Amino acid sequence: MLINSGDTAFIILCTAMVCLMTPGLALFYGGLVSERNIISVMLQNFICMGVVAVIWIFGGFSLVFGQDVGGVIGNFFDYFGMLHIGVSVNKAWAPNIPFILFFAYQMMFAIITPALISGAIVGRVKFSAYVKFVFLWVIFVYIPVAHWVWGGGFLEQIGVVDFAGGIVVHVTAGFSALAAALFIGKRVDSVIKSEKPVSLPIVACGAGLLWFGWFGFRAANKTVQQSASR
Repeated sequence: MLINSGDTAFIILCTAMVCLMTPGLALFYGGLVSERNIISVMLQNFICMGVVAVIWIFGGFSLVFGQDVGGVIGNFFDYFGMLHIGVSVNKAWAPNIPFILFFAYQMMFAIITPALISGAIVGRVKFSAYVKFVFLWVIFVYIPVAHWVWGGGFLEQIGVVDFAGGIVVHVTAGFSALAAALFIGKRVDSVIKSEKPVSLPIVACGAGLLWFGWFGFRAANKTVQQSASR
Protein backbone atom coordinates (compact mmCIF):
# COMPACT_ATOMS: atom_id res chain seq x y z
CA MET A 1 0.00 0.00 0.00
CA LEU A 2 1.15 3.52 -0.82
CA ILE A 3 1.18 6.55 1.42
CA ASN A 4 -1.39 9.17 0.43
CA SER A 5 0.31 12.55 0.65
CA GLY A 6 -2.97 14.43 1.04
CA ASP A 7 -4.21 12.28 3.92
CA THR A 8 -0.78 12.43 5.54
CA ALA A 9 -0.64 16.22 5.42
CA PHE A 10 -4.18 16.43 6.77
CA ILE A 11 -3.47 14.12 9.73
CA ILE A 12 -0.21 15.97 10.52
CA LEU A 13 -2.17 19.22 10.68
CA CYS A 14 -4.90 17.68 12.82
CA THR A 15 -2.37 16.08 15.17
CA ALA A 16 -0.85 19.51 15.78
CA MET A 17 -4.32 20.98 16.33
CA VAL A 18 -5.24 18.34 18.92
CA CYS A 19 -1.86 18.84 20.60
CA LEU A 20 -2.74 22.54 20.99
CA MET A 21 -5.83 21.57 22.95
CA THR A 22 -3.76 20.58 26.00
CA PRO A 23 -2.15 24.02 26.49
CA GLY A 24 -5.54 25.46 25.56
CA LEU A 25 -7.11 23.49 28.38
CA ALA A 26 -4.35 24.67 30.73
CA LEU A 27 -5.19 28.29 29.89
CA PHE A 28 -8.92 27.67 30.18
CA TYR A 29 -8.68 26.04 33.61
CA GLY A 30 -5.87 28.35 34.74
CA GLY A 31 -7.85 31.50 34.07
CA LEU A 32 -10.84 30.21 36.03
CA VAL A 33 -8.99 29.47 39.27
CA SER A 34 -7.55 31.79 41.88
CA GLU A 35 -4.09 33.31 41.59
CA ARG A 36 -2.62 30.88 44.10
CA ASN A 37 -3.77 27.85 42.05
CA ILE A 38 -3.00 28.94 38.49
CA ILE A 39 0.52 27.47 38.33
CA SER A 40 -0.61 24.21 39.87
CA VAL A 41 -3.54 23.66 37.53
CA MET A 42 -1.51 24.53 34.44
CA LEU A 43 1.24 22.12 35.48
CA GLN A 44 -1.36 19.42 36.03
CA ASN A 45 -2.31 19.76 32.38
CA PHE A 46 1.19 19.95 30.95
CA ILE A 47 2.54 17.03 33.00
CA CYS A 48 0.09 14.78 31.18
CA MET A 49 2.09 15.31 28.00
CA GLY A 50 5.14 13.73 29.61
CA VAL A 51 3.54 11.00 31.72
CA VAL A 52 1.14 9.77 29.05
CA ALA A 53 3.77 9.88 26.29
CA VAL A 54 5.99 7.49 28.28
CA ILE A 55 3.07 5.14 28.94
CA TRP A 56 2.00 5.31 25.29
CA ILE A 57 5.46 4.38 24.01
CA PHE A 58 6.11 1.61 26.50
CA GLY A 59 3.00 -0.50 26.15
CA GLY A 60 0.04 1.86 26.10
CA PHE A 61 -0.37 2.02 22.34
CA SER A 62 0.17 -1.71 22.09
CA LEU A 63 -2.49 -2.45 24.71
CA VAL A 64 -4.98 -0.34 22.76
CA PHE A 65 -4.18 -1.28 19.17
CA GLY A 66 -2.31 -4.56 19.53
CA GLN A 67 -3.84 -7.90 18.57
CA ASP A 68 -7.11 -8.29 20.46
CA VAL A 69 -7.02 -10.62 23.46
CA GLY A 70 -10.47 -11.83 24.42
CA GLY A 71 -12.15 -8.57 23.44
CA VAL A 72 -10.72 -6.94 26.57
CA ILE A 73 -7.20 -5.67 25.83
CA GLY A 74 -4.55 -5.61 23.13
CA ASN A 75 -1.34 -7.63 23.02
CA PHE A 76 1.24 -5.84 25.18
CA PHE A 77 4.19 -6.89 23.04
CA ASP A 78 2.94 -6.06 19.52
CA TYR A 79 4.12 -2.44 19.52
CA PHE A 80 5.98 -2.17 22.85
CA GLY A 81 8.71 0.46 22.69
CA MET A 82 7.42 1.53 19.25
CA LEU A 83 8.26 -1.87 17.78
CA HIS A 84 7.08 -2.07 14.14
CA ILE A 85 6.07 1.61 14.26
CA GLY A 86 7.74 3.63 11.52
CA VAL A 87 7.11 5.73 8.45
CA SER A 88 5.65 2.83 6.49
CA VAL A 89 1.92 2.06 6.41
CA ASN A 90 0.13 -0.47 8.59
CA LYS A 91 -2.50 -2.55 6.81
CA ALA A 92 -4.88 -2.67 9.76
CA TRP A 93 -4.63 0.81 11.26
CA ALA A 94 -2.93 3.15 8.82
CA PRO A 95 -3.23 1.83 5.27
CA ASN A 96 -2.50 5.17 3.59
CA ILE A 97 -0.55 7.24 6.14
CA PRO A 98 2.71 6.57 8.03
CA PHE A 99 1.99 4.32 10.99
CA ILE A 100 4.00 6.58 13.30
CA LEU A 101 1.62 9.41 12.44
CA PHE A 102 -1.35 7.29 13.51
CA PHE A 103 0.59 6.54 16.72
CA ALA A 104 1.16 10.26 17.38
CA TYR A 105 -2.40 11.27 16.59
CA GLN A 106 -3.89 8.71 18.96
CA MET A 107 -1.40 9.77 21.63
CA MET A 108 -2.84 13.30 21.57
CA PHE A 109 -6.21 11.86 22.61
CA ALA A 110 -4.59 9.89 25.40
CA ILE A 111 -2.83 13.03 26.67
CA ILE A 112 -5.77 15.40 26.86
CA THR A 113 -8.22 12.93 28.41
CA PRO A 114 -6.72 12.75 31.94
CA ALA A 115 -6.00 16.49 31.76
CA LEU A 116 -9.76 17.09 31.54
CA ILE A 117 -10.18 15.60 35.01
CA SER A 118 -7.91 18.17 36.65
CA GLY A 119 -10.63 20.82 36.57
CA ALA A 120 -12.71 18.85 39.07
CA ILE A 121 -10.00 18.70 41.74
CA VAL A 122 -8.38 22.13 41.56
CA GLY A 123 -6.61 23.15 44.75
CA ARG A 124 -7.48 19.95 46.61
CA VAL A 125 -4.84 17.46 45.48
CA LYS A 126 -1.06 17.47 45.84
CA PHE A 127 0.83 17.58 42.57
CA SER A 128 2.66 14.32 43.31
CA ALA A 129 -0.64 12.58 44.05
CA TYR A 130 -2.11 13.89 40.80
CA VAL A 131 0.82 12.53 38.78
CA LYS A 132 0.33 9.09 40.35
CA PHE A 133 -3.39 9.32 39.63
CA VAL A 134 -2.77 10.13 35.96
CA PHE A 135 -0.33 7.23 35.63
CA LEU A 136 -2.77 4.71 37.10
CA TRP A 137 -5.87 6.17 35.46
CA VAL A 138 -4.44 5.98 31.95
CA ILE A 139 -3.40 2.35 32.47
CA PHE A 140 -6.55 1.06 34.16
CA VAL A 141 -9.27 3.26 32.64
CA TYR A 142 -8.32 4.97 29.38
CA ILE A 143 -6.35 2.16 27.77
CA PRO A 144 -8.93 -0.63 28.30
CA VAL A 145 -11.86 1.55 27.20
CA ALA A 146 -9.95 2.79 24.14
CA HIS A 147 -9.30 -0.81 23.14
CA TRP A 148 -12.93 -1.81 23.69
CA VAL A 149 -14.17 0.97 21.41
CA TRP A 150 -11.35 1.75 18.96
CA GLY A 151 -8.93 -1.17 19.13
CA GLY A 152 -11.15 -4.07 18.13
CA GLY A 153 -12.46 -4.87 21.61
CA PHE A 154 -15.85 -6.26 22.54
CA LEU A 155 -17.74 -2.96 22.20
CA GLU A 156 -16.48 -2.40 18.67
CA GLN A 157 -17.28 -6.02 17.86
CA ILE A 158 -20.95 -5.49 18.75
CA GLY A 159 -21.16 -2.36 16.62
CA VAL A 160 -20.39 0.53 18.96
CA VAL A 161 -19.04 3.52 17.00
CA ASP A 162 -17.20 6.47 18.54
CA PHE A 163 -15.76 8.77 15.88
CA ALA A 164 -14.70 11.69 18.07
CA GLY A 165 -14.08 10.42 21.56
CA GLY A 166 -17.56 10.79 23.01
CA ILE A 167 -17.12 7.52 24.88
CA VAL A 168 -13.36 7.03 25.09
CA VAL A 169 -12.55 10.62 26.05
CA HIS A 170 -15.57 12.43 27.44
CA VAL A 171 -17.48 9.65 29.19
CA THR A 172 -14.38 8.27 30.91
CA ALA A 173 -13.05 11.70 31.90
CA GLY A 174 -16.47 13.03 32.91
CA PHE A 175 -17.42 10.17 35.21
CA SER A 176 -13.89 10.01 36.63
CA ALA A 177 -13.98 13.74 37.38
CA LEU A 178 -17.34 13.32 39.12
CA ALA A 179 -16.04 10.39 41.15
CA ALA A 180 -12.88 12.30 42.11
CA ALA A 181 -14.85 15.38 43.17
CA LEU A 182 -17.25 13.30 45.28
CA PHE A 183 -14.40 11.36 46.86
CA ILE A 184 -12.35 14.43 47.78
CA GLY A 185 -15.34 16.47 48.90
CA LYS A 186 -16.28 20.10 48.47
CA ARG A 187 -14.21 23.11 49.47
CA VAL A 188 -14.81 25.07 52.65
CA ASP A 189 -17.40 27.81 52.03
CA SER A 190 -15.06 30.56 53.20
CA VAL A 191 -12.45 29.50 50.66
CA ILE A 192 -15.01 29.48 47.84
CA LYS A 193 -16.20 33.00 48.65
CA SER A 194 -12.70 34.45 48.85
CA GLU A 195 -11.45 33.10 45.51
CA LYS A 196 -12.14 34.74 42.18
CA PRO A 197 -11.03 33.84 38.63
CA VAL A 198 -7.56 35.18 37.99
CA SER A 199 -8.12 36.23 34.37
CA LEU A 200 -11.13 35.93 32.10
CA PRO A 201 -9.07 36.90 29.00
CA ILE A 202 -6.88 33.85 29.66
CA VAL A 203 -10.05 31.76 29.81
CA ALA A 204 -11.14 33.18 26.46
CA CYS A 205 -7.75 32.39 24.90
CA GLY A 206 -7.92 28.84 26.20
CA ALA A 207 -11.47 28.42 24.92
CA GLY A 208 -10.35 29.66 21.51
CA LEU A 209 -7.54 27.11 21.33
CA LEU A 210 -9.91 24.34 22.40
CA TRP A 211 -12.42 25.44 19.78
CA PHE A 212 -9.74 25.55 17.09
CA GLY A 213 -8.27 22.19 18.10
CA TRP A 214 -11.68 20.55 18.11
CA PHE A 215 -11.82 20.67 14.31
CA GLY A 216 -8.72 18.49 14.19
CA PHE A 217 -10.06 16.38 17.03
CA ARG A 218 -13.25 15.63 15.12
CA ALA A 219 -12.39 15.60 11.43
CA ALA A 220 -9.18 13.57 11.50
CA ASN A 221 -10.61 10.95 13.82
CA LYS A 222 -13.35 10.19 11.32
CA THR A 223 -10.80 10.04 8.50
CA VAL A 224 -8.60 7.64 10.46
CA GLN A 225 -11.51 5.41 11.47
CA GLN A 226 -12.84 5.21 7.93
CA SER A 227 -9.43 4.38 6.44
CA ALA A 228 -8.71 1.53 8.86
CA SER A 229 -9.38 -1.84 7.24
CA ARG A 230 -9.71 -4.35 10.04
